[in-house]
Amino acid sequence: MSVSRSAALERALYTLAAPVLAAAPNFYPDSPVNTVVQLAGAAGVGGWVLAAKSDEPGTGRKILRWSPLVLAAAVDVAARNTPGWGPYCLDALLAAGWAAAGWLVMPFSRHTRRRHRPALAAPAPQLQPAVPEPEFSPAQPNDGADHFTRQVRRLWETRGMPGRTIVVKATPHEGMPHDLTLLLRASEAGRAISGLNEEDVAAAFGVDVTDVTIREVARQYGREGGPGWKEVDVTPDANERRRKAPTTAEWWADRIGAAGGPVPGSQFVRKVRDEGRKVTHYIAQVPDEMGEPRVNQHALAAVLKTKYDEGRLFVTVDGSQILVSLWDTSPLAQVFPATRELLTPDEDGRWVTGYLGNGQPARNRVYTDRGAAHGLFVAPSGGGKTQLMGLHVAADALFGAVVMLATEAPDEKTAALGRHTARYGVGPLYMVRLLRVLVALMEIRGEMPWEDGQVHEWDPTRAGCPYRMLSAYLDEFLSAARDERYGAEIMELAETVSVKGRKYGVGLKVAGQSIYVQDGFTQLLCENLRENCIPVVLKVAPKKVGDMFKALGIAPENAPDPLPRSFSPEEKGRIERIMRGEPEPPSNSNTGGAGWIVEGKHPEVLRTLFMDFKDGIDGYFPDTVATLTDYEIAELEKRDLWFDWTEPPRPGEFGPEPGDEDGDHDAPKKGGGPRGSKSGARRDAATTPRQALEAIKKLSGV
Repeated sequence: MSVSRSAALERALYTLAAPVLAAAPNFYPDSPVNTVVQLAGAAGVGGWVLAAKSDEPGTGRKILRWSPLVLAAAVDVAARNTPGWGPYCLDALLAAGWAAAGWLVMPFSRHTRRRHRPALAAPAPQLQPAVPEPEFSPAQPNDGADHFTRQVRRLWETRGMPGRTIVVKATPHEGMPHDLTLLLRASEAGRAISGLNEEDVAAAFGVDVTDVTIREVARQYGREGGPGWKEVDVTPDANERRRKAPTTAEWWADRIGAAGGPVPGSQFVRKVRDEGRKVTHYIAQVPDEMGEPRVNQHALAAVLKTKYDEGRLFVTVDGSQILVSLWDTSPLAQVFPATRELLTPDEDGRWVTGYLGNGQPARNRVYTDRGAAHGLFVAPSGGGKTQLMGLHVAADALFGAVVMLATEAPDEKTAALGRHTARYGVGPLYMVRLLRVLVALMEIRGEMPWEDGQVHEWDPTRAGCPYRMLSAYLDEFLSAARDERYGAEIMELAETVSVKGRKYGVGLKVAGQSIYVQDGFTQLLCENLRENCIPVVLKVAPKKVGDMFKALGIAPENAPDPLPRSFSPEEKGRIERIMRGEPEPPSNSNTGGAGWIVEGKHPEVLRTLFMDFKDGIDGYFPDTVATLTDYEIAELEKRDLWFDWTEPPRPGEFGPEPGDEDGDHDAPKKGGGPRGSKSGARRDAATTPRQALEAIKKLSGV
């Protein structure tokens, strides 16, 4: 049996140490040899303890390694405590047994190597034939590549070197046993890689084509780049995990940001969940070179497992950034009660009209940097127009403005609002008288000096103004503007107030069902109101949405989609109801007060605040009603414009009465304002011979 040199040396040491171990305690009890043996034994016991406490493998091997020292100390202690050499020469027998155990087991020489396994009869080593040195080739260059790269090179070569390329380096992906990245170059120097495709790589590795990605290689320091190099990702494991349990970023890239997706080219940024408001926000962006993001909201709703008509999905585009808000239930289906705090204007004249689809408060204003704010409210019957007008009336009153209200037809809610205004009346006659007062007030206020003795344009931020802001509300304006006798003057006076009223603190608030020019709403009036107010459009029919916002000056690409017919989720189980022959449950439109607020070029969806008329509206208004100053009233009385506007037309108030043609036409007109109507006699009677002659010519057709 072949014995290693270390084993032979250890056996010799056991043979020589055994007599010393037996003789030293008997002949020299106080010899330093005994002390050394005891210390060695204590060290061995310490080694045993450390081996037993260690969590690492090899505890038994470590115990065997220290056993000769511990046993030697035990023999020494026994020899010192036996009389003489002990019965039957026990000391010598113990020493001999210790040497024999070391001879057979040899703990140090056979157990110091971690992977060594002792064997009593190990077979003799067999001679192996010499392995020839590997032959290097262009596919297997001698560049010191790691073992993994060499394996991939052999596979690549056996698969025919797809695209006439060779593997420069192969990098495995951590935690993915089948994923790797290849750095390839053309097998011929100076040739571009042109024949490599995903199908060839997928066939070489036995994976799906979608698991292969080929990328360009940029030139780096110490390495070439360009068309002669390619980088290939083979990721079957990652794609399998991505299909089954994708991260939010991967899900966005695959389902939303991919080419042909709802928001092509977009890159996921982060996801935010607001538990308090029950909404999930997705934030993404597109590269600057792509311009403004293109969003297909219907396709996006399908990806997010909702329907566009449910009103749960809202998209906000801010430059290159996109905010997608997905509500658990539509915020437009909620009711937002109006409060006095929400309706009270702040220092900038802004107050809360309602809430946008993304949950932000939607604000309107009682004045702008150009002066008193106008107003434009558009809604069909039942759309919440009177509710919206009530919010504005309350906001103006809380600001301290003088509020006057005229409506074309009587209404329970407008009558309730009228009790909180300085003047309220019904009918086209009342409306034209109100408008005449507004025009006259512009002239009167233009001559009223401020505290500094000068005349200024109205500015709420400047002290010393001698009059209050005045807001005039005209409900069902288009119906009144079509009146045969007063309609033309109503429209003309409204245009005048829309142009100049803001400079004198006079705001014109027009409410109706349409703003179309073909319906009688002039382009001039629409533009003036649009430029000096924040319009609100409620519940427009789907076919009219485009034309309605075009009339408001909104570009076609910014025109919003129609609102859904209902914001309530559809009840499930329709198939079961059909099978049982049961009727469908009644639909709940719940879209009153829902519409758009148009502050900028992008209309925003909102739901207006709800003013509860049934429980009374006194709490929304101040305790006192603001009125015109005594000076203004006196000046209006001089012009015969301040009286009870509900009384029938006064003689001469709207032009000469029949039979007055021979009267004194040079006398000043009673009332001091515009007269007549375009639909009947001309508003301005002839006051000079030339005007009379022109009128005769027109009548005679000369």
